[in-house]
Amino acid sequence: MAQTTWHLYVLRTKDGHLYTGITTDVERRLAEHGGEERKDGQGDKKPRGAKALRGRGPLSLVYSASIGDKGLALRAEHHLKRLARAEKEDLLGSRPTPEDLLDRLLPAEVPQDEREPQESESSNS
Repeated sequence: MAQTTWHLYVLRTKDGHLYTGITTDVERRLAEHGGEERKDGQGDKKPRGAKALRGRGPLSLVYSASIGDKGLALRAEHHLKRLARAEKEDLLGSRPTPEDLLDRLLPAEVPQDEREPQESESSNS
C-alpha cells in the first residue's frame, strides 16, 4: 500500500500573521482556508478552514514542503510553531529544502532513512 505524503505549509494573513499547518494537499487546504465551504449531512454549509484564519484573508502561501509521513510532519509543525516569529521569518526567508528544514527543526530526532525529502514548493504571492 502506498504511503501518503504529508506537507508542511505556512500562510501569511493580510495583517502579517503566520499560520502553520500540515496537509496531504496544499492547494485544497489553501482553498479551504480561503473560505470554501462544505455541506454536512443535514444540508448546512460549514467552513472547512481553520477558525483562526476566518476574516484574516487574503492569505498567501509563504512556504510548503513535502515532509513524508504524518508523524514526521506533525513533529516538524510542532517545532516550527514553537520558534519565535523572528526565527520563523529567518528560516522561511532562507527557502530551505525539505531536508534542510528537518535538519534545522529536528536535528537529532529524525534518522536519514525516515525522511522523504522532495522539492520545496515556495511562493511569494
